[in-house]
Amino acid sequence: MNWKDLAVALFGTDHGLHGIAADGDFLHGTVVFDGRPLTVIGTTHHAPIGVRLALAQAHAVLETIRRHPGRPILLLIDTQGQQLRRRDELLGINRAMAHLGMTIDAARRGGHRVLGVVYDQALSGGFITSGLIADACDALPEAEIRVMRIPAMARVTKLPEVMLTELSKANPVFAPGVDNYVAMGGVRRLWRGDLAACLREALADAPTRDERARDGADRGGRRLAADVITRVLDAA
Repeated sequence: MNWKDLAVALFGTDHGLHGIAADGDFLHGTVVFDGRPLTVIGTTHHAPIGVRLALAQAHAVLETIRRHPGRPILLLIDTQGQQLRRRDELLGINRAMAHLGMTIDAARRGGHRVLGVVYDQALSGGFITSGLIADACDALPEAEIRVMRIPAMARVTKLPEVMLTELSKANPVFAPGVDNYVAMGGVRRLWRGDLAACLREALADAPTRDERARDGADRGGRRLAADVITRVLDAA
């Protein structure tokens, strides 16, 4: 689904198309949802997140914190990950993306409910510093989510592709795909049917604590993380 169709499905023709602007790959604006303003920030066209785009998103988050305390923020996610370009590496893409993640965290700590929804593609660092830092991240069923393809994973881990492919059949940690991210708890739920109703529900029950490890344990996708976290906290 493209962002315009998603905006219409969520907010209707007037607010969906006239409240959100697209500056290249950068989406931003304010819409009215159930009579309340909502800040929308996101990306489109499978955007590679470079320094400029990361800082633009961070600026939009900070402006919402400064001008509209407590206003909910919706992140529309469609990214191929970080921009693989020497210019961005020299300018400090790692710091720009970390800054984006910190602004989202600051918004959460300041009382803003921050929701992410993957409506097309979410890969690598572009997803880690947006949807995975939100209070909750949901997705459309047709979305594509992964951090690394199995061939790339094989090069990094030095394990055979055949072994990783076999592991991915039984362990969501090794497998791309939106259903596997639901199983691991990284994606809270899939939005089906009435998307406006899905957003309404997501805003109403957005968690204020990180529940992903517990969700992953309950769903069988991450069996040990929640227990390890509890043991570390108990020992602290």
